[in-house]
Amino acid sequence: MRLTPGVRKLPFGTLTVSLNDTGLTWGGYRLDRFIPTTTLEVRGLRNRYRSPGLGAPLAASLAARQAAMKVIGSERLGPRIKVPVTALLRFEHARASLASGQVTGRLEVYAADQASTVTVDGREQPLESDPTAALAYQLEGSPLYAAEIAGFLRGGAFRDMLPQDRAQDELFMMQPYRSGKIPVVLVHGTASSPARWAELFNELEGDPRIRERFQIWLFVYDTGNPIVYSAGRLRAALTAVVREFDPEGKDPALRDMVVIGHSQGGLLTKLTAIDSGARFWDRVSGKPFDSIQVDPETRMLLQQSLFFTPLPFVGRVVFVATPHQGALMASGRIGAIAAWLVTLPVGLVSQFAQIATLTGDEKLMKALRRPPTAVDNMNPENPGLQILESIPVSPRIPAHSIIAVEGKGSKEEGNDGVVAYRSAHIDEAVSELVVRSDHSCQGQPEVIEEIRRILLEHVAAFEGRPP
Repeated sequence: MRLTPGVRKLPFGTLTVSLNDTGLTWGGYRLDRFIPTTTLEVRGLRNRYRSPGLGAPLAASLAARQAAMKVIGSERLGPRIKVPVTALLRFEHARASLASGQVTGRLEVYAADQASTVTVDGREQPLESDPTAALAYQLEGSPLYAAEIAGFLRGGAFRDMLPQDRAQDELFMMQPYRSGKIPVVLVHGTASSPARWAELFNELEGDPRIRERFQIWLFVYDTGNPIVYSAGRLRAALTAVVREFDPEGKDPALRDMVVIGHSQGGLLTKLTAIDSGARFWDRVSGKPFDSIQVDPETRMLLQQSLFFTPLPFVGRVVFVATPHQGALMASGRIGAIAAWLVTLPVGLVSQFAQIATLTGDEKLMKALRRPPTAVDNMNPENPGLQILESIPVSPRIPAHSIIAVEGKGSKEEGNDGVVAYRSAHIDEAVSELVVRSDHSCQGQPEVIEEIRRILLEHVAAFEGRPP
């Protein structure tokens, strides 16, 4: 369906419709291919959030090309996003027009994230919206589901899906950047994708307390790659976004992010909030880092992947079913088979080979002869994981743990089928919630409610008031 001006025949005359195209641009893209959401049946999401009011709720697609006006962050909007909008036909001199049979009206379009009310005859009226249906429409047939295993087994799978006009650092947003809203960065786990956060996203967006104070961002990565490499990419992407969106430092909300990671994503999250010093480098090299002779690009890769300090704009972290001391399936024969199946990106392997050759460091050559996969990194006996586990989250950054345990037995002896309680527990957590669930718990009601509580506590602290 397309929204176009024109003359429509009525049983009693004609309707001449003009189009106010102000609302047809969203996040730097033209909106097209409108679908009435009232005709859509939502499945796969627990609750459907709809707001009653004036107008017809629609789901709009983004045009293939950007609009003429450049908008900061437009390249971070996914090409398959469906935007919940409301179409409103505003009649001019309705009673007189009906009497003459010549009715005129103006069609207006409002995106749900930009307007929730409209003025009619001097009074504010709510607009009807159906954001859950738009989200479900976006997820239906999404290639993300099919790419989850590919993104684990073959490095570069997710990046191959990205159009060239989209950000290549794999940090995306569900809505255009809004100054004053605190970012919530969601980092998925192994053999997973951002689509697995759909239930959480729907519930948070359905809560006006969260929706009005936070903006949700998504990080997508190939989950077979070395964890420190993926964490380095996450850190670089977040740093670039802060610099791009707010170069003058005028938006304090942008500098108080909440990063939430599930499973392996929790390990990436932790690496945004610790000071590792040279411990990771010293494990793989016998030379001081400053003494190695490599080109600037290679030096940057090493620096980004092996040296970590708390990002100054990360204000809180949340770990969901995170294997701080390793995953059950990453050790033994199953772990060895899984690691053997993973293929790292050719470019990354060649960079590792170049690093080992150029430095002439025998210890480094041995470490990079067979570059580790994420499965290797999550083996409880992996030295790199043991180093990461030994470094606490910065005292400046509150950390929260949500731990899944199956069954009704002792939590201390329990596990979620992938991660044991003892592995997911960290002493520095300011709160810990144990939920009775399997490992894929991020969509469970108890988990969502705990994340909602944490976010409300975070915004209260940001605003300097009691939670």
